Amino acid sequence: MKKVVKKHPLAIRWFHWVNFPLLAVMIWSGMLIYWANDIYRIGWEDKTILKFFPNSFYKALNIPFRLAEGMRLHFVFMWLFAINGFIYVLYLIFSKEWKYIFPNKRSFKDAWTVVLHDLHLTKKRPPEKKYNAAQKIAYTVVIFMGLGSVLTGLSIYKPVQFRTLTDLLGGYEWARIEHFTLTILFTLFFLVHVIQVILAGWNNFQSMVTGLFVLKENKESSLATVIPVEEINVEKEVVEILPAEKEKNISEGISTENNNEEKE
Repeated sequence: MKKVVKKHPLAIRWFHWVNFPLLAVMIWSGMLIYWANDIYRIGWEDKTILKFFPNSFYKALNIPFRLAEGMRLHFVFMWLFAINGFIYVLYLIFSKEWKYIFPNKRSFKDAWTVVLHDLHLTKKRPPEKKYNAAQKIAYTVVIFMGLGSVLTGLSIYKPVQFRTLTDLLGGYEWARIEHFTLTILFTLFFLVHVIQVILAGWNNFQSMVTGLFVLKENKESSLATVIPVEEINVEKEVVEILPAEKEKNISEGISTENNNEEKE
């Protein structure tokens, strides 16, 4: 029998789907700005292994000569990106959702199991939880990447007004390098995240849309302790799993009732 459990609160879904287009616009507009002074490459002296980015790349995406457009978009959407991220962090703190996202002392060890399993290098399945160890680490790192992008972005945007911040980041040139590096990392995260969503299937995707996750009977016990929900609706077969403490109390209560029935 399949059951439906609540997985993602409305606020988490809201922040996620607002951030998705905001991040896309920030990366795109950043490309339009970077084209005007594309100095970064991987190599040494006159030897270039990889240039960011070749002219063919710019032409294919119709990027050249759109600097003004990129700056307009970037300087508007950066505030929306920053505000959305700030409110998201506040929500994690006050709702205590951070307990499910931030990694613990076992996360770094368990993350290897997740990676090896996803690469089909091991058959050992990682623990079934709301967020696996690799996701916890990735999502936490992304929060700090967002903070870094805002700080380095402000240093580039207003290097004189934010002189102290710019100096702390190593100066204007270093702030620009750091901002560019974070953008590349965000792009890679964006691509990997989309691929992982596709591989995970529809059930996982729709849980971020509706907040509900279809739970197979054999997975119920493992997810029961990590998906915090409040009540059980048997008629509609919508199961809302209680936090571990309440679940334990209920289990003890049921056990006591069964013992009383046996004595009678």
